Amino acid sequence: MISFARDQHTLLLSGELTIYHAAEARTRLGEELAADPALEVDLSGVEELDTAGAQVLLWLKREARARGGAVPFTRHSPAVLEVLDQLNLAGAFGDTLLIAPTA
Repeated sequence: MISFARDQHTLLLSGELTIYHAAEARTRLGEELAADPALEVDLSGVEELDTAGAQVLLWLKREARARGGAVPFTRHSPAVLEVLDQLNLAGAFGDTLLIAPTA
């Protein structure tokens, strides 16, 4: 399940952004972008991300650009960072990634 919490211009995603919730997430993210061109997406609560979820996030980036704006993703969770690394998508997202040091 994926959940959404709004705080001014920031939308916090929590839960699983997977194929099972991709259609719901795409619809909701599109609505949020239409309502707020200054939207920022906080990914700190994403516990699971698969390729379908990554496609939704890429779609949101493209959609914002098509509308003449940008949607920054912030506070990438470990699950998000892992998928971005595995799929070599960090450059495509264009966000600053904070990588925790390894012990």
